[in-house]
Amino acid sequence: MELKVTVEGKSHTISFPDSILQEASDYFDMMDSDMDKGYQMSHLWVENPDTFQRCQIAADKLLTALETQKESTVQMMAAYIMSRMPNTKVVSLSQSGDMNTHDIDNQDMDSFDMSMF
Repeated sequence: MELKVTVEGKSHTISFPDSILQEASDYFDMMDSDMDKGYQMSHLWVENPDTFQRCQIAADKLLTALETQKESTVQMMAAYIMSRMPNTKVVSLSQSGDMNTHDIDNQDMDSFDMSMF
Protein backbone atom coordinates (compact mmCIF):
# COMPACT_ATOMS: atom_id res chain seq x y z
CA MET A 1 0.00 0.00 0.00
CA GLU A 2 0.99 3.60 -0.38
CA LEU A 3 0.04 6.81 1.36
CA LYS A 4 0.93 10.22 0.01
CA VAL A 5 2.09 12.65 2.69
CA THR A 6 2.95 16.30 2.26
CA VAL A 7 4.94 18.31 4.76
CA GLU A 8 4.85 22.04 4.10
CA GLY A 9 4.47 21.37 0.36
CA LYS A 10 7.11 18.63 0.07
CA SER A 11 5.62 15.29 -1.01
CA HIS A 12 6.52 11.88 0.32
CA THR A 13 5.12 8.52 -0.70
CA ILE A 14 5.11 6.06 2.16
CA SER A 15 5.02 2.45 1.05
CA PHE A 16 4.25 -0.46 3.33
CA PRO A 17 3.14 -4.05 2.82
CA ASP A 18 -0.61 -4.68 2.78
CA SER A 19 -0.04 -7.40 5.38
CA ILE A 20 0.93 -4.81 8.01
CA LEU A 21 -2.75 -3.84 8.39
CA GLN A 22 -3.55 -7.32 9.70
CA GLU A 23 -0.24 -7.99 11.43
CA ALA A 24 -0.35 -4.76 13.42
CA SER A 25 -4.06 -4.85 14.28
CA ASP A 26 -3.34 -5.60 17.97
CA TYR A 27 -0.97 -2.63 18.11
CA PHE A 28 -3.54 -0.38 16.44
CA ASP A 29 -6.18 -1.57 18.94
CA MET A 30 -3.76 -0.72 21.77
CA MET A 31 -3.33 2.78 20.31
CA ASP A 32 -7.11 3.15 20.23
CA SER A 33 -7.40 1.91 23.81
CA ASP A 34 -4.88 4.54 24.93
CA MET A 35 -6.77 7.26 23.06
CA ASP A 36 -10.07 6.08 24.62
CA LYS A 37 -8.76 7.65 27.85
CA GLY A 38 -8.58 11.06 26.18
CA TYR A 39 -5.68 12.79 24.48
CA GLN A 40 -3.88 16.12 24.68
CA MET A 41 -4.06 17.37 21.11
CA SER A 42 -1.58 20.22 21.25
CA HIS A 43 -3.26 22.88 23.44
CA LEU A 44 -6.65 21.12 23.50
CA TRP A 45 -7.68 18.16 25.71
CA VAL A 46 -10.02 15.85 23.78
CA GLU A 47 -12.04 13.57 26.06
CA ASN A 48 -12.94 11.03 23.39
CA PRO A 49 -11.13 11.54 20.06
CA ASP A 50 -13.16 10.61 16.99
CA THR A 51 -11.69 8.68 14.07
CA PHE A 52 -10.46 11.82 12.31
CA GLN A 53 -8.77 13.11 15.48
CA ARG A 54 -7.19 9.71 16.11
CA CYS A 55 -5.74 9.84 12.63
CA GLN A 56 -4.47 13.39 13.30
CA ILE A 57 -2.71 12.01 16.39
CA ALA A 58 -1.15 9.23 14.30
CA ALA A 59 -0.25 11.81 11.65
CA ASP A 60 1.59 13.84 14.28
CA LYS A 61 3.55 10.75 15.31
CA LEU A 62 4.23 10.16 11.61
CA LEU A 63 5.61 13.71 11.27
CA THR A 64 7.95 13.18 14.22
CA ALA A 65 9.08 9.85 12.75
CA LEU A 66 9.79 11.49 9.39
CA GLU A 67 11.84 14.20 11.11
CA THR A 68 13.83 11.65 13.12
CA GLN A 69 14.08 9.18 10.20
CA LYS A 70 12.37 6.30 12.03
CA GLU A 71 11.12 4.43 9.00
CA SER A 72 9.33 1.64 10.89
CA THR A 73 7.30 4.20 12.86
CA VAL A 74 6.55 6.12 9.65
CA GLN A 75 5.15 2.93 8.11
CA MET A 76 3.18 1.97 11.23
CA MET A 77 1.51 5.38 11.54
CA ALA A 78 0.71 5.43 7.82
CA ALA A 79 -0.77 1.95 8.16
CA TYR A 80 -2.80 3.04 11.22
CA ILE A 81 -4.29 5.92 9.24
CA MET A 82 -5.13 3.63 6.32
CA SER A 83 -6.64 1.04 8.67
CA ARG A 84 -8.98 3.60 10.25
CA MET A 85 -9.68 5.73 7.16
CA PRO A 86 -9.07 3.37 4.22
CA ASN A 87 -10.08 5.85 1.53
CA THR A 88 -7.43 8.38 2.53
CA LYS A 89 -5.76 9.93 -0.51
CA VAL A 90 -3.26 12.32 1.09
CA VAL A 91 -2.21 13.47 4.53
CA SER A 92 -1.02 17.08 4.74
CA LEU A 93 1.17 17.71 7.77
CA SER A 94 1.86 21.09 9.28
CA GLN A 95 5.02 21.93 11.17
CA SER A 96 3.18 24.65 13.11
CA GLY A 97 3.26 22.58 16.29
CA ASP A 98 -0.53 22.17 16.36
CA MET A 99 -1.60 18.64 15.42
CA ASN A 100 -5.16 19.89 14.91
CA THR A 101 -3.96 21.50 11.68
CA HIS A 102 -2.96 18.17 10.10
CA ASP A 103 -5.38 17.48 7.25
CA ILE A 104 -6.47 14.07 6.07
CA ASP A 105 -8.05 13.99 2.62
CA ASN A 106 -10.47 11.11 2.82
CA GLN A 107 -12.75 10.21 -0.07
CA ASP A 108 -15.60 9.26 2.29
CA MET A 109 -15.49 12.66 3.96
CA ASP A 110 -15.32 14.48 0.62
CA SER A 111 -18.49 12.79 -0.57
CA PHE A 112 -20.50 13.70 2.55
CA ASP A 113 -23.66 15.50 1.48
CA MET A 114 -24.11 18.69 3.52
CA SER A 115 -27.29 19.63 1.63
CA MET A 116 -29.30 17.65 4.17
CA PHE A 117 -28.55 20.28 6.83
